[in-house]
Amino acid sequence: MAVTVKECLELQLLEVEMLLSMFPKRGEFSLDADAVPSIQRYLRNADGALPPQLEYRIALDVGEAKVKVELQVLLPHMYPQVAPQLFARSDALHRQQQLQLNTGLASHISSLDSGELCVCEAVQWVKDNSLPFLESSKASSECASKEVRVKEMLHRMWIYSHHIYRQELRKKIFDCAKKLNLTGFCLTGKPGVICVEGLRENCDEFWHVIRYPNWKHISCKHVENIETEGSIDKLRLFHSFEDLQFQAHGDYGLRNDYHMDLGQFLEFLKQHQSGHIFQILFGVEGKLSDN
Repeated sequence: MAVTVKECLELQLLEVEMLLSMFPKRGEFSLDADAVPSIQRYLRNADGALPPQLEYRIALDVGEAKVKVELQVLLPHMYPQVAPQLFARSDALHRQQQLQLNTGLASHISSLDSGELCVCEAVQWVKDNSLPFLESSKASSECASKEVRVKEMLHRMWIYSHHIYRQELRKKIFDCAKKLNLTGFCLTGKPGVICVEGLRENCDEFWHVIRYPNWKHISCKHVENIETEGSIDKLRLFHSFEDLQFQAHGDYGLRNDYHMDLGQFLEFLKQHQSGHIFQILFGVEGKLSDN
C-alpha cells in the first residue's frame, strides 16, 4: 500500500521529538518556531496546501576538544520514503575535507534501508567520523602557520562585449561578482566592458558563469596576474564592483542602441591606473579632449 504525505509528515514529527530529547540544551537543536505547528495544521486538515519542508540544524561536539560540527537537515515531504538532504559543516574544516566528509555521509545514508527514519543515524555517523577530518585540518593549519611568507596571486580579467543592455544579464553579472568576492566594474551600453579582480579560481568561475549558456559576443581581451606576499586586497584597483553608466550618444528607442562616451571611460581608467587598457580593448590609443 502506497505511503501518503500525511504518514511521512507524522513520522518526521516523531523523529523531531526524539531529537529534541537527545539535544535539549539551548543551541543544540535549531528549528524555525512555526515549522512544527504548520505541519500539525496540515495534519488536522490535509486538504490545505502542503506546509514548508521541515528544516533544522543540529550542533554536535566532536572529540575531547568538543569541536563544533553542524548537521544541516532538509526533509522532503515524502521523507523517509525518499532520502533527506543532509550537510555537515564546521569552521574547523577546509573545503575539501568538508566535501569528503559529506561524500562519506551520503554514501552511508544511501546504504541504509529505504523508508526508515535516518537522521539519528546520520547524527551518530557524523559524531563517529568527523574526528579524522578535524585532526587532518588542524595538522595542515599548523603546518601552514609555520610558513613565514605566504604568497597569493591577484587575477584581473578585462572582458569586452559588443553591448550590455539586458537588466537580467546585468543582475547576473553583479550577483556573481558579489558572491565570488570580486571587485571591478561593469560598463553598460555599447560597447560593454567588464573588469573583475580577485582570486584566480573566483575569476575563472565568474567567466564561466556569465559566458554560458548563450552569450556569443564576448571575449576576454586581457589578463593580469600579480603575485604578493600576504593579502591580495592591497593590489586591488577597485574597492567594490561598480556600475558604470556614462553619458551616452545615439538612439534611445526600443533597441537602446546607444554608444557610451568613451572619453569619460578613458578618464575613469586613468583614475584607476589602467589607461593602457583602453588600447587593448578598442585597438586605438585613448586621448582625452582638452577642455
